[in-house]
Amino acid sequence: MKPVVVLVGRPNVGKSALFNALTRSRQALVADLPGLTRDRQYGDGRVGGRPYLVVDTGGLVDDADPMATLIMAQTRLAMAEADVVVFVTDGRSGPTPLDFVIAGQLRTLNRPLVLAVNKTEGLDTDIAVAEFHALGMGRPLAVSATHHQGIEPLMAAALAPFPVESETTPLDAGIRITLAGRPNVGKSTLTNALLGEERVVVFDAPGTTRDSVHIPFERAGRQYVLIDTAGMRRRSHVADPLERYSVAKTLQAIDEAHVVMLVLDAREEVSEQDVSLAGLILARGRSIVLVVNKWDGLEAARREWIKRELQRKLPFLPFAPPHFVSALAGSHIGPLFGAADRAYQSGGRVLPTPKLNALLKEAIAATPPPMVRGRRIKPKFAHQGGKYPPRVIVHGNLVSETPEAWRRYLAQRIRERFHLEGTPVEIEFREGENPFAQRAAVTPTARQEAKRRRHRRFLKNHFG
Repeated sequence: MKPVVVLVGRPNVGKSALFNALTRSRQALVADLPGLTRDRQYGDGRVGGRPYLVVDTGGLVDDADPMATLIMAQTRLAMAEADVVVFVTDGRSGPTPLDFVIAGQLRTLNRPLVLAVNKTEGLDTDIAVAEFHALGMGRPLAVSATHHQGIEPLMAAALAPFPVESETTPLDAGIRITLAGRPNVGKSTLTNALLGEERVVVFDAPGTTRDSVHIPFERAGRQYVLIDTAGMRRRSHVADPLERYSVAKTLQAIDEAHVVMLVLDAREEVSEQDVSLAGLILARGRSIVLVVNKWDGLEAARREWIKRELQRKLPFLPFAPPHFVSALAGSHIGPLFGAADRAYQSGGRVLPTPKLNALLKEAIAATPPPMVRGRRIKPKFAHQGGKYPPRVIVHGNLVSETPEAWRRYLAQRIRERFHLEGTPVEIEFREGENPFAQRAAVTPTARQEAKRRRHRRFLKNHFG
């Protein structure tokens, strides 16, 4: 499981710059203004010895301003779901009274803590960090986020409590299925229904670093591991109505899964959170089974309305037909295992190159790609480039200009031909090598000079 590394500190100490350095992105806004970051920002860490999630937070302040209160509430939620907290300070201003207040709060978290002294470029690092020993948070580490100095030692210290796990773990024993969704949609009830016993209760486990529940079991001779995302908080435990689930714990559980069962509530509308979570699952390349829970007792008109809502708000999931179930009553649960099996097998399907190219020709003949600047896009050759999800690489001329609509069309043709269910299909277009590219780069004057040199060599070789 990816550890969650949360960056905290007072405003304008460089948390967002450090976030960008750790994710090797420009995802977080950076400016010399305090309070720029208000909401939490999540990203995949790319610096260090193992994968992790990094969370940027707003600055902690000692202020009664309503906006500051909301920002601090977001930051505290991030710290509650952290596996390790990196306390970012400013090496040029030295430790401030607010830094001491924050340090005292962090020591009560029962989390591993790392102290980063930022903005130390051009300074004697030993002198720059000396004063920060007074914060009582162990050895301060000098870094410069904007100059990418000291980043790797910082992450080595932050990730030290989380060694790379052995390749052979109990999770390797079966298909890993994560149940994801908003609170109160019935994930834990569905978990119990799938297991056939009261194995899980809905709860929060404060103070734990891993609050997803992994349950290995066997069904019809096949091994599974069910992952119930207990990290998604119940509404009664969340003061902010917008904060309905723990993003970091959801990302962890999705990353672990082969197949994600996205659970929706038939008695509520399809929300923006549902749509965002579905997109997140696909963006991380996971197969998906769409489960609409609490279907029992609904009127026919309501059922038809929900079906229309699914088509309207989740049009990007044509390959994941919805399953309408009642976890509490245990009705229509059995087919979910078959859907999960098919989604898992589809994600690892081998797509033979000859069949792919035959399909590519048929797709072009039926609906050719559009013209671009008066020239036709010409896909020529396709082959498989990966699994989980299936990845197809298409070579040709001008294929990098292929519109998204034709990409979706080709992906749908591939799913239909190879009977893929519940898995996205990634298509990468690569320009074919132009044998005339090098010649075109040569100017007419250069070509004439080369021709004269060849003529002189011919005369010298044959006539002295």
